[in-house]
Amino acid sequence: MILNYLRIVLMRAVWLPIATLLVATSGCAAFTDEAPGGGAGIDVVTAFYPLQYVAERVAGDHADVVNLTKPGSEPHDLELAVAQTAAVTNADLLVYEKGLQAAVDAAVDQAHDVRTVEAGEVAGLEPLAHDGHDDAEHDAGHDDLGDLDPHFWLDPLKLAKVADAVAEGLSKADPLHAPDYRANAAALGSDLTTLDEEYVDGLRGCARDTVVVSHNAFGYLGRYGLFIEPISGLSPEAEPTPADLARLHELIEDDGITTVFGERLVSPELAQSLADDLGVESRILDPIEGLTSETSGDDYLSLMRANLTALREANGCP
Repeated sequence: MILNYLRIVLMRAVWLPIATLLVATSGCAAFTDEAPGGGAGIDVVTAFYPLQYVAERVAGDHADVVNLTKPGSEPHDLELAVAQTAAVTNADLLVYEKGLQAAVDAAVDQAHDVRTVEAGEVAGLEPLAHDGHDDAEHDAGHDDLGDLDPHFWLDPLKLAKVADAVAEGLSKADPLHAPDYRANAAALGSDLTTLDEEYVDGLRGCARDTVVVSHNAFGYLGRYGLFIEPISGLSPEAEPTPADLARLHELIEDDGITTVFGERLVSPELAQSLADDLGVESRILDPIEGLTSETSGDDYLSLMRANLTALREANGCP
């Protein structure tokens, strides 16, 4: 069985670049490498999708928002074109997370006097939940993060803090529309508070509280009483060891886990193979790192609610 997993790992290494190319050339690839057009007078650049969602909600019609990570691409793997680096340099506001995307960090270091919102600092990153994985060993590409989990946006209340910071950044760049920015951030904050309450209520009294996921991106859901067990480490490309897989095999059988969760932006093969070998279901749990052609009609709120539905069904929640 372990040999089968190792075979899947090799297949995954081939699958990832092909899948990224296919999605990037699909109809959802509406983002370009061009600098912001400046049509609204204020140019906002965001590093990846959750930050784009916040910036668009807060800016409303008063700013142009350009996202650096194209749909279907893993944010961790971002490399910037020359025009994108120029967009960072010329932005009225840049919203990013230090340590998550090395190319963006490098562009920020090269830029001068660019107003920024560093989302990780604003949100307040928390220690990574290892849950049996040695992420220091598996994820050497995230050295700048240390032992902190970058996926703060899966906690709606942390994302609300970023919305407030974006409103303040936009207010300084465009004082004329400051009341609108603050009102928009308050409206988004209300939506995120409601979402948080839905998670608290929806995940109360469940038959199970352990969730097996494809990579270690869901630690912030622990606030709702969940224990996250990843197949891979912090990076989606980090491969599980035979010992990792054997431990998960035993855990799923002993705890009566019904579902193994895969993702859209990485190959589903590992999660599907683990589920097939144990005779359990395989479903999607979206870390909402980016949109795909399949989710182009969704947004952060709808994807979070889809995740909640999947978690409730998998964990036997009342």
